[in-house]
Amino acid sequence: MTYKAHPYQEVATRFIEEHETACLILDMGLGKTVITLTALWNLILDSFEVRKVLVIAPLRVASHTWKNELDKWEHLKGLDISIAIGSESERRAALSRAAFIYTINRENVVWLIQNQLFDFDMVVIDELSSFKSYQAKRFKALRKVRFRIKRMVGLTGTPGNIMDLFSEIGILDGGQRLGRFITAFRNQYFDPDKRNGQVIFSYKPKDGVEEDIYDKIADMTISMKAVDYLNMPERVDNEVLVEMSEPEFAVYKEFKTEMMVSLKGQVLDAVNSASLSNKLLQMANGMVYDENRKAVLLHDQKLVALEEMVESMNGQPLLVAYWFQHDLKRIKERFPEARVIQSNQDIEEWNKGKISLGLIHPASSGHGLNLQAGGHTICWFGLTWSLELYQQLNARLWRQGQKETVVVHHIITKSTMDEQVMKRLKEKDISQQSLIDAVKYELREEEADG
Repeated sequence: MTYKAHPYQEVATRFIEEHETACLILDMGLGKTVITLTALWNLILDSFEVRKVLVIAPLRVASHTWKNELDKWEHLKGLDISIAIGSESERRAALSRAAFIYTINRENVVWLIQNQLFDFDMVVIDELSSFKSYQAKRFKALRKVRFRIKRMVGLTGTPGNIMDLFSEIGILDGGQRLGRFITAFRNQYFDPDKRNGQVIFSYKPKDGVEEDIYDKIADMTISMKAVDYLNMPERVDNEVLVEMSEPEFAVYKEFKTEMMVSLKGQVLDAVNSASLSNKLLQMANGMVYDENRKAVLLHDQKLVALEEMVESMNGQPLLVAYWFQHDLKRIKERFPEARVIQSNQDIEEWNKGKISLGLIHPASSGHGLNLQAGGHTICWFGLTWSLELYQQLNARLWRQGQKETVVVHHIITKSTMDEQVMKRLKEKDISQQSLIDAVKYELREEEADG
C-alpha cells in the first residue's frame, strides 16, 4: 500500500529523526507505528545513523502490530523485523537472526539485559506508561544500559500524571531533565498529601510547578491530539443508570460501613481500604467474591440493562467491556451467542461483522487492536480505574476510518463505587490535558512559518 503521510505525520517523523531523545504523545489513531517506522527507515537506510533497533511493547503489539505495519507499506521495503517473543529458545533464535528491528514484549526486558543479550544503538518504547514505575525491575534493568543507547523514543497516548513523568522521561533521557533520584524530584515539586504520622501515602504538586516541569521536557516532547488533525467520527457518551432494590442496597451500605456483611450465607469481609474498594465495585456489578474466591450474587440490575441494550441494537454489533471473571460468566450465561474477542480469528470475524455481541477485557485487549470495521457501539458493563485502559479500548472503535457515530455506553449502578470511578475517569482526563497542551505541537504555526 502506498503511504500518503498527513502533514502532522511528516512533522512527527521528522521530530524523531532530529531528536536523539524523543517523547511522542500521540493520540490513538494518529498512526504512531508507521510514523516511527518511517523515521527508522530514514535513520537506518538513508542517513545510516542507526544500526540496530529494539522495540519494547505490549505482547500483542510486539508480536503482531509492528510486523503488520511493516508489511503494509511499500515505502518501508528494505527494513526487516525479528520478533523475539515466546520461549527462551525462540527468543534467543530471534535475537540471533540478522535484522534491523527486533521487537520484544516488556515482560522480557529484564531477561534480555540480565543475559547480556542487549546489543542495540536505538530503543523504541511503545506504550511509555509501561515504565512509569521507577521501582519496577524493567525500569532498573533498562536504565543500567541507557548509556549504551544512542537514540531513545517513547510513544504513548496517555502520559499519566506529573509524578509518572519522573520515570517516563527519566528512562528516555537518563535523568537529565528531571533528575536521577525520586526523592529530590519529590522534594522539589511535591508536598506530602495523605499521611498517617510519619508515613506518607501520597503527594500533591506544589503550586505552579507543572509549567516548570513541562518547560524542562518541552525540547524532547511533542504532543498531538487526533481531534486536531483527523476527521474523527462523532462520539456520544451515555450513562445508563440502574438501581438496586432496597434490600440489595442495604447489603451494599452495610458492607461499605462495616467492611463485613453476610450475603446468602457467605461472610464477606474487607481487610483494608483497597479490598473494600474492589469488592464494592464488584457488588455494583452484581456479584462479589468471598474469601474463598466463590462468587456470590447480589443483584442482576446490570444484566437487565444489558439485555435491554442488546434488544435495542436489533442485531447490530455491540462490544461489551467486562472487568471481573464472574461478570464474564454471567454475561455468557445470559447471552449464549456472545463471544470473547481474544484471538486473531476472533478479531477478523468481528471486523467482518460475523459477531453481534463481542466481549472484551480492557487489560488484555486494549493495545494494538483495530476493531472499528466491526461496529461502532461499546458498552462498559464494569468500569476500570485505569484511564489508560479505558481510553485505549474506546479507541479501538473511535478512530480514523470509523464511518459511523461511536456510542460509548456506561452501565452505572446508582449511589455506588461506579459513580466514583466514572467521576475519576473524567477528572483524570481533564488533569492530563494540562500536560498534553503544554507540549502540544501546533501544525498551523509551522505552516505559517513556511
